[in-house]
Amino acid sequence: MKQLVLDLGAEQIRSLDTFEVGQNAELAHLMHQFAERSSREHFAYLWGETAAGKTHLLQGLAATPGARYIGPDASEADFTYSPDVSLYLLDDCNQLSAASQIDAFALFNQIREHGAYMVSTGPVPPAVLPVREDLRTRMGWGLIYQIHGLSDEEKIAALTHAAEARGLTLSPTVLPYLLSHFKRDMRSLSTMLDALDQYSLETQRPVTLPLLRDLLLTHPQADSKE
Repeated sequence: MKQLVLDLGAEQIRSLDTFEVGQNAELAHLMHQFAERSSREHFAYLWGETAAGKTHLLQGLAATPGARYIGPDASEADFTYSPDVSLYLLDDCNQLSAASQIDAFALFNQIREHGAYMVSTGPVPPAVLPVREDLRTRMGWGLIYQIHGLSDEEKIAALTHAAEARGLTLSPTVLPYLLSHFKRDMRSLSTMLDALDQYSLETQRPVTLPLLRDLLLTHPQADSKE
């Protein structure tokens, strides 16, 4: 059997429109306001479990003009305020080094002084984030939102919609089985849906449970839970 090469680490295009909203409708609306720089609040802090969608939202915002994404491994220059940048996106604040925490503190103050915008993220609320006390205070300046992950039903609905959009017919048992035997974050699930589509075309077989099992069996990166 021909093995299909599936790179689950491949970067996919992330945008605000491709964010699966689920229980985060108010947050999604706020992020669109930040994208338009129309929010009355200039600061927001988003927290939630891994793969909840924090980086997805920040990278979606980073695609807007005048925005800068700042990851935990960013250089000192990335923390420098610039007049041509009106939206700063600070991801994974819990991973900032001691030096970067000092730089981030200074950047928060400059953003406030110049009326720019900032969205930052972490795994826990700012009050218990393992960073400098003065930086925690800055992160609590604006709105604080917990990102709620999708329920299994919402994941199945989102994947079903994505399959229908590409004209792909799935057997009713495929998605429930996939959720039980593969990585559960939407990025990995969406990548597997792409692989199923490709595998179905290559083998000229419908997307049924046997096809999914074959793909999981022959895929070396599959996170099997059997």
